[in-house]
Amino acid sequence: MGEFLLVTIQVDMHDQLAMTLQDDLTNKITDEAAKGVLIDISSLDVVDSFIGRMLGNISSMARVLDAETVVVGMQPAVAITLVELGLDLPGVHTALNVEKGMKMLRSRLELNSWNTNADTEL
Repeated sequence: MGEFLLVTIQVDMHDQLAMTLQDDLTNKITDEAAKGVLIDISSLDVVDSFIGRMLGNISSMARVLDAETVVVGMQPAVAITLVELGLDLPGVHTALNVEKGMKMLRSRLELNSWNTNADTEL
């Protein structure tokens, strides 16, 4: 979708599938020069600590590759589980749905562009 990649997770993630997603997504960010990644997890009823960490890792790797990440569609039970597991997920931005997630990506991209231009002018 333009500068953004949209990833919809339709099946419960097992560890190997999460690792494959991480590898494929980082390659796609580079190949497409994507500036943002939107990950829709609305179909997931359960997220364990490994999958939670993988979302954090994907976000960190995307940042290193100059792309922002937003996770959307988190079910209340998933949010509760992540908090109970003590997973902080630093750097992972969240939004309630795809529409709000796309707005967040656009605003973060504009902010980063503005900051980069301001740094250049100094």
